[in-house]
Amino acid sequence: MVVSREQELVELVDEEGRAIGAATVEDAHRPPGRLHRAFSVLLIDPAGRLLMQQRAAVKTRFPLRRANACCGHPAPGEAVPAAAARRLAQEVGLRDIALTEIGLYVYRALDPETGRVEHEYDHVLLGRAAPTPELHPDPAEVAAVRWMSPRELSEDLVAHPQSYAPWLAGVARSLPGWPGV
Repeated sequence: MVVSREQELVELVDEEGRAIGAATVEDAHRPPGRLHRAFSVLLIDPAGRLLMQQRAAVKTRFPLRRANACCGHPAPGEAVPAAAARRLAQEVGLRDIALTEIGLYVYRALDPETGRVEHEYDHVLLGRAAPTPELHPDPAEVAAVRWMSPRELSEDLVAHPQSYAPWLAGVARSLPGWPGV
């Protein structure tokens, strides 16, 4: 039986990141938003560029905004790196990428278009891509992909903040040598 991603369970956490229960993705993102575990993957190529995606139009939170390589939620009790590797394969078709946790970003953001709320205890992971990785974006998840230098991304985040998912600037600050503000 296939379960809608909105009906999958996420792990609710307290402000210290301790598990306190579970809720469906849909329930966790209803206003006012319930703090839950999430992850954001930053993927960098040998030239130092970051893989960026434009979120699909059908996304229930921040559709068509640009974001990092992939994001998601581990199931309750699931290891964050394993969940992130699974989503990286599902969203952009990349497998066998070693991921290292490099930061944590806790945020809350209301999507004015959908009324949904992101309130996430977000583990930031870094992966290194091959020189020319073969990407296979899932159109139900990703509208487009592109590679950007950290400097180019930093400047565009300042110039066009509404084009990006609200977590991206905070997640990007975890990147060693991040040039942004």
